[in-house]
Amino acid sequence: MNKIVIVVALAAAATLGACTPKAQNATAEAANAVVTDVNATAAAAVNSVDAATDNAMDKISNAADVGKHKIDSAADKVTSAAGNALTDAGNSIKK
Repeated sequence: MNKIVIVVALAAAATLGACTPKAQNATAEAANAVVTDVNATAAAAVNSVDAATDNAMDKISNAADVGKHKIDSAADKVTSAAGNALTDAGNSIKK
């Protein structure tokens, strides 16, 4: 992108010497417009990448939360089952 801006600026500078002041101003304004458009496009691209990154990170975080909840739930079930098995074993011994 910077190469395009440099090429446009060099082309504008090269043509300025052979032009009338009015044409020189028009050429300079056109070059400035190109630079402004390139900068706006680059900023929009950065914003798009940032938004996509934020969205991906949110999805990863949500998936991790769901996974943690499922692991916690499974651990609770295992603990409960083990407690019940120990209770049953204790009751068997008492008989």
